[in-house]
Amino acid sequence: MELRQLEHFVTVADERHFTRAAELLHISQSGLSASIRALEIELGTSLFIRSTRRVELTAAGQALLADALRTLASAAAAQNAVAAVRGLMRGRLTVGAEPCLGSVDLPAELARFRTANQGVEVRLRQVGSVELIEGVASGTTDVALVVVTGDTPPGVRLHPLSSQKMVVLCHPDHPVAGLAEVDLETLRAEPLIGFQAGWGAHMLARRAFAAAGFEYRAAMEVNDVHPLLELVGYNLGVAIVPTSFALKRPDDLVAVPLPASVPEWTVAVAVADEPSPAASAFLEQLLEDVAAAQAASVPAAAPAVSVSSAA
Repeated sequence: MELRQLEHFVTVADERHFTRAAELLHISQSGLSASIRALEIELGTSLFIRSTRRVELTAAGQALLADALRTLASAAAAQNAVAAVRGLMRGRLTVGAEPCLGSVDLPAELARFRTANQGVEVRLRQVGSVELIEGVASGTTDVALVVVTGDTPPGVRLHPLSSQKMVVLCHPDHPVAGLAEVDLETLRAEPLIGFQAGWGAHMLARRAFAAAGFEYRAAMEVNDVHPLLELVGYNLGVAIVPTSFALKRPDDLVAVPLPASVPEWTVAVAVADEPSPAASAFLEQLLEDVAAAQAASVPAAAPAVSVSSAA
């Protein structure tokens, strides 16, 4: 069994798709399939259930995945340690981010890091915060920009970057638009537009509703802020979002404050307790740049958000 085969196996397990995995690994699909078949022959069992639409792990594949991740992480750590002694930065940096977080200009940060560390392969994943934090805990993601949604799993450290209030975003003609503050009991009866499970706004809204004794259930779910704003703009429902989202449509949508008991939207960087040299370097760069940006901002200004009640 070779490390190369384990990397192939983990990539297919992560993507659940041979074609996408082959593209990420920069090898042919036939070569990837042959590598997986050789591994299955060596182990004497099938690792994947293959269908025309999707690939799933078998019980044996699930059992192998955790050990394969640990083995690859140990091998990468050994390579990085040797490189560090030689004064080199190498290896792979997998960065995760929930879209539309604000606080960090992620494309600029990735470009700056790759320019300074050309021996490091940089990868990017965009999914919800819960999945990203689990990825940091399992070792599949090195650094993740996330919304703090609850308890942090063992082995993961969070470095907060910024916080802001959650608000209800609605159409000017909606009944709650004229309120100075809207409570959760009022929202309970309204059609809600929200993000998919595992995303920051969804998790914070669910926590708030649970604390109030209600079940949070969105009538419409999206995975990007722009369709959410469009749906609210057509008065199809209201959305519980961070105040910064209100700035994207300040002229035709209304942001109504929520009670102080609703959790704040806190953006943080998640890393492992013992990050790789590349992850440590990227974390240091992020924290330095965020601190510099905050120091350069006008002290009297709020964090780039203006929440208004309707007229």
